[in-house]
Amino acid sequence: MSHQPTVTVIGSINMDLAVSTDVMPLQGETVLGNNFATYPGGKGANQAVAAARLEANVNMIGAVGEDIFGKKLLQHLNNENINTSAVHVFDGIPSGTATIILSEQDNRIIVAPGANGLVSPELVQNHKSMIQNSDLILLQLEIPIETISYVASLAYDMGVPVILNPAPYQKLPAALLSQVEFLTPNESEARSLIRDPVLDILREKMIITQGEQGVVIHQNDSDITIPSYKVLPQDTTGAGDTFNGAFATQLAKGKGLKEAIIFANAAAAMSVMKLGAQSGMPTKDEVEQFLQERSEQL
Repeated sequence: MSHQPTVTVIGSINMDLAVSTDVMPLQGETVLGNNFATYPGGKGANQAVAAARLEANVNMIGAVGEDIFGKKLLQHLNNENINTSAVHVFDGIPSGTATIILSEQDNRIIVAPGANGLVSPELVQNHKSMIQNSDLILLQLEIPIETISYVASLAYDMGVPVILNPAPYQKLPAALLSQVEFLTPNESEARSLIRDPVLDILREKMIITQGEQGVVIHQNDSDITIPSYKVLPQDTTGAGDTFNGAFATQLAKGKGLKEAIIFANAAAAMSVMKLGAQSGMPTKDEVEQFLQERSEQL
């Protein structure tokens, strides 16, 4: 029986407010939309759900407000078999939201952090044993950077590997970059990272996701592209989060780097075939069946 890893996700929990339109509005322009819906989201919560559906034991450390969104978000995480004992509920603070415009098979997103901004080092410190007992820590940048740095340092001292998804991008401290095991930027985030003066310590850590163009890694002084799987996308929201959750789960299971990326590419491809960041995230059995079918087609 394969090892069921424990992945602790420390990050954002949002309610996504999604509207679709045939035409992306220009600055100052008003257009008519088609459909509107609310979906559980937040990069942290998305990655936690992706990992849980792929049969990891998942802990979530984060925060929501004591509002209707917060209650629904907590219930949703519990329904996904995610341990929410370290999700703090703040009275008088709104839960985080993300407003998403979907158009022309692409998206634009505005995030209002709300309670996510209160995920402090002090809050995380109360759950040090949870971090210590994890196989892997997964981070993003929708909570304060001082908390990200604190977690990376704490996990590094404990010998627990950290994956940092540097999104939405901001300049990162050199100490933080030196303490994470892997960075998983997309193309634009990677361009920002390679301008960093500590580039030499980044090359071997960067797992660059490029959507349908695949994933680029750097090994033995050369770049290697691991192809993606071609599918007809319905909604690309959450594809990167699905990749990160799947990648973290596979590494935590002890899989090799390329094998973990191939599995994560398959999970991400499957996720874009449905609307909503989390609704399209596949289960372990679904990904394995997808990979088997694609293998048979070769």
